[in-house]
Amino acid sequence: MSTYVIRRLLLMIPTLLGITLVVFAVMAASPGGISAQSLIEGQNLEPQAKKALEDYYNQLYGLDSPPAIQYLRWLNNASPAGFTFDEENHISGFSLWKGSDLGTSFRYGRPVLELIEERVPITLLLNILSLPFIYTLAIAVGVRAATERGKVFDVGSSALLLGLWSVPVMLTGVLLIGFFASNQYWHWFPTAGLNTREALDMPFLPHWGSLGEAALLLVAGVAGAGAGVGLAKAPRLLRVGLLAGLGMGLGFWMGAGLPHPHLGMSLSLGVLLALIIGGLGYTDYAGLRLGLLGLLGAGLGLTVAAQGGDGEFVRGFLLDRLWHLVLPVLCLTYSGFAFLSKLTRTAVLENLMADYARTARAKGLAENTVLWKHVFRNSLLPLITVSATLLPGLLAGSVIVESIFSIEGMGKLAVEAVQTRDRELVLSITLISGLLTLAGYLIADLCYAIADPRVSYD
Repeated sequence: MSTYVIRRLLLMIPTLLGITLVVFAVMAASPGGISAQSLIEGQNLEPQAKKALEDYYNQLYGLDSPPAIQYLRWLNNASPAGFTFDEENHISGFSLWKGSDLGTSFRYGRPVLELIEERVPITLLLNILSLPFIYTLAIAVGVRAATERGKVFDVGSSALLLGLWSVPVMLTGVLLIGFFASNQYWHWFPTAGLNTREALDMPFLPHWGSLGEAALLLVAGVAGAGAGVGLAKAPRLLRVGLLAGLGMGLGFWMGAGLPHPHLGMSLSLGVLLALIIGGLGYTDYAGLRLGLLGLLGAGLGLTVAAQGGDGEFVRGFLLDRLWHLVLPVLCLTYSGFAFLSKLTRTAVLENLMADYARTARAKGLAENTVLWKHVFRNSLLPLITVSATLLPGLLAGSVIVESIFSIEGMGKLAVEAVQTRDRELVLSITLISGLLTLAGYLIADLCYAIADPRVSYD
């Protein structure tokens, strides 16, 4: 195993060189290439100022050199080991650890490393919040659908997941902003950004006017969650009726909250929410029912307690940030959840019919033991394959979501770098993304051996 890991790590070096070389060649071969003229194109400058700016860019970035020399210079700067230069830009020696310099951005005039350090935490935050929801719900729904093949849950979830996967993220983002962040409908969430200006002056944690109100909110949330869990354990007919009535009431409440309330809209919302929330009560999937109804009860309890409070409430920086992240995380979550759920269902269903599963049942093992100890472990292999792209995805971010919600993340930075032919920024992002991609594939290969003992790299 150690020999395999070392060999893969060594192979990363020529692979990364090839990736960055291809990207640089495409940029250099594009119309206009990478030159000082392309950087100042479109600027209304006097001839003297234009010539001075061209000379400055040529001296700073070496843009007057042949493309091969430009690439080798960038590679030497980005590599920890390489040639060192004196003040007159002449080679002064060779160092095995001179440090890595990703250069200065053409567009921003700032070190590339500073820009990446600013944007990476934002993109990481979006993905760290969305990935647990995606994988937890996908595994739960996919396994349940496979064990109930052809039944109501399988058919209903398959139709719903297919619908979710078919809706483009761009359309979803626009609709969410139009309905839930617009003054024409429900202005519940902000339209853009990650924080309001006022939140920068607020304390980090939310606080209330008195300790009694904070205790009231805590009690209301816990009581609401307890009521939701208790309702989830009630007889099916009772819980479906109560949840359908709750959905109808929420629909009329949402309809009354519109700037121009309309009875038809309120009735449509009531029927829709009654079907959705009532459907949660109808399913016999206890784990999913307990979790979702517990969260629903906690949310309703907190909402009612917050509406009834009289003291001053300051949401704080943390709650303001979470408030801004609701819609972007929702956009990032639903499509991946739908895809992984279908993938999990297919993998589990295939292994449920395998010979080893039938043999385990014939030996008298319980169905849950067969499912989770034998079948599910072998079904992890497709999920591991998909998860190999998570590391580069954490950095690359979602260009569409970040653009729609005006979030300054890595995805938006990469697009801006390509549009402005920012050589230093494009090559640096390519280098880091390629490194994370190769590392993700290596980790996935190691996870194959952990999940399936038959896989060996010795």
